[in-house]
Amino acid sequence: MAILVTGGARSGKSGFAEQYAMRVAARGFYIATCQPYDTEMRERIGKHRKDREDAGFRWQTIEDPHEAANVLYRLKEQMDKEISNGQQPAVVLLDCLTLWLTNWLMRIEQESYEDTRLKMEQQKLLEAINNYPYPLIIVTNEVGDGIVPAYPLGRLFRDEAGRFNQQIAAICERVFLVTAGIPVELKSQAFNWDQL
Repeated sequence: MAILVTGGARSGKSGFAEQYAMRVAARGFYIATCQPYDTEMRERIGKHRKDREDAGFRWQTIEDPHEAANVLYRLKEQMDKEISNGQQPAVVLLDCLTLWLTNWLMRIEQESYEDTRLKMEQQKLLEAINNYPYPLIIVTNEVGDGIVPAYPLGRLFRDEAGRFNQQIAAICERVFLVTAGIPVELKSQAFNWDQL
């Protein structure tokens, strides 16, 4: 049931993901992973909240920079109960995977966690996504098309984001690339080795 939406910065991927969500359910949960580190980011977050409120869709925002996997498990339990009571499931939109990764990389660096901590958290989120049976849309950034970062943490981020995006894409039913506001579904167009 999971769908991945990727693209560059300001490509229109979040807008596309929100529009897609509004067409698959009557209400949604928005897992926002952004942390307000400065005034500009706080203003940006406030604008996104207002845009969601003005969209005419019932979004319930859950702001959590690190625990997306646990949030998904809680939402699955909630959806299971609601469905058993005759309700339709809500759509879940996780925005965004690369901010979640950034948050973990910074936390690991600041709190001197072992190197294996990131892999553990990634595996935990992969399992939560793979086990979530209801509509789920995940937004991420395609970060490998630019220059090689000049500093080690930047290179680590780029590499981890690329590998993690591949792992998430592999378990998603559909994958969209959004460029200049135009979404293209990738899995249906993927090269098939059996046709070689």
